[in-house]
Amino acid sequence: MYQPYLEVLGVTYSQYLVLMVLWEREECTVKEIGEALYLDSGTLTPLLKRLQSAGHIHRERSAQDERKVLITLTDSGRELRNKALAIPSSIQGDACLNSTEFEALLGQFKGLLHKVHETNMKESRK
Repeated sequence: MYQPYLEVLGVTYSQYLVLMVLWEREECTVKEIGEALYLDSGTLTPLLKRLQSAGHIHRERSAQDERKVLITLTDSGRELRNKALAIPSSIQGDACLNSTEFEALLGQFKGLLHKVHETNMKESRK
């Protein structure tokens, strides 16, 4: 569903999710992005490297704690946000859902994601 819209932006769905976190917060650590998206650093690092190579983000070690890597948007990354703003409404239209139905479906997906994450956390503690 997202692919045709994201191809125009030159990003994958996973990269789009990372950018969405940064568009909300402007600056995050790798850990914070991982927590927001339920992804580990092994999955995030290649995504972040590709976004940096494309000029959309900047990665820098924290001066206070060199174990932390701070991720910030570049001007290019901020400009992508303006281009991406129409994506959710376009997908809503493609799915033939009104805004109430779309919000309800989104809430169900978020609930499902939360349950899957909780299950995975319980399994990893065993």
